[in-house]
Amino acid sequence: MSEHSPAPAHPVLRLGMLTPSSNTVLEPETQALLAPLAGAATAHFGRFRVTQIGLDAAAEQQFALEPILVAADLLADAKPSVIAWNGTSASWRGFDTDERLCAEITARSGVRATSAVLAFNAAFAALGVRRLGLVTPYTADVQEAIRRTYAAHGIEVVAEAHVGLRDNYSFAEVTEDRVAAMCREVAVARPDAIAIVCTNMRGARRAAALEAELNIPILDSVAVTLWGCLKAAGMQTTPLRGFGRLFDL
Repeated sequence: MSEHSPAPAHPVLRLGMLTPSSNTVLEPETQALLAPLAGAATAHFGRFRVTQIGLDAAAEQQFALEPILVAADLLADAKPSVIAWNGTSASWRGFDTDERLCAEITARSGVRATSAVLAFNAAFAALGVRRLGLVTPYTADVQEAIRRTYAAHGIEVVAEAHVGLRDNYSFAEVTEDRVAAMCREVAVARPDAIAIVCTNMRGARRAAALEAELNIPILDSVAVTLWGCLKAAGMQTTPLRGFGRLFDL
């Protein structure tokens, strides 16, 4: 094939991803992670409005099912093999919220569905995680809700670091260096894995270097969601192993 040959008309795999409207990290990060697959898989994004993260009624209302399902319906028009909710709200709202959402997406579209949190749970199971380090941009009350959610499912958060932000857009302004410093902070407790929980936080491209430094699996939400999508679609993830141990699972 010459350098001027067109790309294949039908990529092997299309991944549909639902993203909070104010998120600016997950799309470029996902595209960077997909680069080693050389066009064998492509990502396609749909948005619904999410601007604030909190435990109050206004923040909760952003995750009402119908607007998310409408966005998923539009993504389904692109005929993806998988649709993922690329957000972490079930980590504080309860895993059942993502289970219901994914079931509804599949019932309406016929497309298998997953989410960041469901993929996290699969990765934790594969790694045998019982002691977790938690890194987020969230406020203390959201962080505590995440801790309670995982405690109820047998995973203890043994160390945590959070920034204390509520505005979803602002999460993207937390630098990679700060995220790395937070990972180092929680690594002191020697958890089984460190989870960077937020798909608008910059951790995916530093995960492999941090793993080499800390000798602890680093699970970034954007990377975990992509891993979950590729696994759901039956595609090998090992070409992405340069981005961390996750992709060797």
